[in-house]
Amino acid sequence: MSPIPTLEELRSLRRPLQNTHLEHRERLTKLERLALLITKYVGSMGFFAVILVWTACWLIWNTSAPAELRFDPFPAFVLWLFISNFIQLFLLPLLLLGQNLEDRHAEIRARADLEVNRRAEQEIEAILARLEKQNELLAKLAGGGKDRK
Repeated sequence: MSPIPTLEELRSLRRPLQNTHLEHRERLTKLERLALLITKYVGSMGFFAVILVWTACWLIWNTSAPAELRFDPFPAFVLWLFISNFIQLFLLPLLLLGQNLEDRHAEIRARADLEVNRRAEQEIEAILARLEKQNELLAKLAGGGKDRK
């Protein structure tokens, strides 16, 4: 039977855990940082509420305001469509880039989690093997005590 590795031996074999958040942030370019910042704020309920209120105000104003004050005539709302499409053209690619970066970060975290789980499994196996060995020794000692009586 091979000798059971101690926890210290197992710990000496492994490299230190990595800070996945720091590792991911260090690899980002300035454009990728900008994309993540935009994704953080544009992909929020607050931004959705701003766009919803802005659209509602725009449509209500241009349908119910006095005719001489309307600047985007009903039913086409051409200016509103132009501005909305312009915003979408710039934000959607940045949102997709931000999501891809977050996916890459999630993969790094998953690899780190797998490494932690493997280490824990090795340490648990060493502990269980040691406990099993101790149980065998205790059984021998208990059996030896009965022979003496």
